[in-house]
Amino acid sequence: MKEPKLRGESLPEASDASLDWPRESRELDADALFDGVTWRRVCAFCIDFAILGLVFTALGVLIVFSIGILSSLWALTPLIPIAYHSWMIAGRRSATCGMQVMGIEVRATDGARPSLLQAFVMTALFYLSVTFLTPFILLIALFNDRSRCVHDILSGTAVILTDPDL
Repeated sequence: MKEPKLRGESLPEASDASLDWPRESRELDADALFDGVTWRRVCAFCIDFAILGLVFTALGVLIVFSIGILSSLWALTPLIPIAYHSWMIAGRRSATCGMQVMGIEVRATDGARPSLLQAFVMTALFYLSVTFLTPFILLIALFNDRSRCVHDILSGTAVILTDPDL
């Protein structure tokens, strides 16, 4: 396995799952990193929504088979999507399962991988903005050159292609 490059040396162009990325900066100046990100984000969210649907279905089945003994677990349901998105975005690949399938990842505006706190802020702002301002708030991504949504701007993140050459 290759060792990650240290400060001062250039990093690979795209994420590699076998490479443990340091929290070093990655240049976000290339416009090619943002080509087609918007439609990929929509597809990635649909995939993540399906995954979360399976998790909620499994939780429901578990509660039914426990004859209601575990029904207090329903109180945790708002935390499941927030935990899923936050941990996956702050993880090694900086992307949820849907993002990985669609070939996109989240980076801080300085090019580094987002921290767990930054991923949580991004996720919480997403759910709060969609809940209180309706999903139409996401249309802002169509009107800026980097396809950034309000929750991206406020959390200091950007969604980019993992391999802009494909």
